Amino acid sequence: MKQIPEKILIITSEFPPQPGGIGNHAHNLALNLAKNDYLVSVIADEREADSEEQAFDAQLNFRVIRIKLKSLRFRMYINRIVVALREIKTAEIVMASGKFPLWLVAFSSYFYNRHYVAIIHGSEVNFRNPILKASINFALIRFGKVIAVSNFTKSLISKLELKSVVVIPNGFDASDWKAPDQISELKGQPRLITVGNVTTRKGQLNVIQHLPYLLNDYPNIHYHCVGLPTEKEKFEAIARKLNVAEHVTFHGRVKHQDLQQFLKASDIFVMLSSKTSSGDVEGFGIAILEANYLGIPAIGSIGCGIEDAIDDGGTGVLVDPLNAHQFKSAIETILKQMPTYSRNARDWAEKHTWDKVIFRYIKELETL
Repeated sequence: MKQIPEKILIITSEFPPQPGGIGNHAHNLALNLAKNDYLVSVIADEREADSEEQAFDAQLNFRVIRIKLKSLRFRMYINRIVVALREIKTAEIVMASGKFPLWLVAFSSYFYNRHYVAIIHGSEVNFRNPILKASINFALIRFGKVIAVSNFTKSLISKLELKSVVVIPNGFDASDWKAPDQISELKGQPRLITVGNVTTRKGQLNVIQHLPYLLNDYPNIHYHCVGLPTEKEKFEAIARKLNVAEHVTFHGRVKHQDLQQFLKASDIFVMLSSKTSSGDVEGFGIAILEANYLGIPAIGSIGCGIEDAIDDGGTGVLVDPLNAHQFKSAIETILKQMPTYSRNARDWAEKHTWDKVIFRYIKELETL
């Protein structure tokens, strides 16, 4: 065990209160390390030029250094380097999470002899562009330890001869997911829900394209999409073309309390994620665990990190995201055994709370 508090610097490409899986992970990692007496600082970009981020940072139990938002992006890149080198100078352990932080920390390792830890989620180690892929692979060699959030993510770097690679699955903060006092009324039967940025990677389009096939057996089915409406207009147009628009609702980004109510009112959580042309891929799927904690089973994609987030046949079903028959079969299976799947989902989620996951991180940090 450590004898004195160790100074840990986390450099991340995302950070709350803006949404994002990498930011959610970095926030909970920092929060729980600080709870266990580590002296933690976080470097993250400003993502909105308002007071929301300042108010969020002020109530944390660790220090957050925001790289000021600039209209000229190259000025932010320069500031990142300057601030990172300054903070690394006084840190003992440096953790990088996200694409640019991996490059930045690898560069900084030539100037300071520290313990360097990379946290990889998926997309940042799955570039299709050979130059970008080679640059990330070269960066990873500079780290003494690499932590992958899923076995799938670990497989993406299996050909590299790295010093130490371990898998620690994503966790979630159970204190944020108490059963809501009220439950929203959501249309449909059954009611499917996806929580996440409305994009090709998150897989909402795959679900929409399966709806015509599902309507044969489930004429009242409804699909609820919650999250930033990035590609909403494109997906709405496709839904209209397929004559299923009345079976899809895009709710946009909602307050946390409303999100809990939406989830509790749903039957099945769905994440039929797909790889994008650039190599963007789902590394785990924290939202699945959050739904599980409320007793909502899940259907997710094979061939990505979701395979680690779902206990296939226990907490949900894994399917080919492009196979409508497999998707319908998964819905039928879960609905027929809903009490069992719901109970298993809750038990599974409780194994992935951050108050448990953090000790796996601490164990790895103590071996540095």
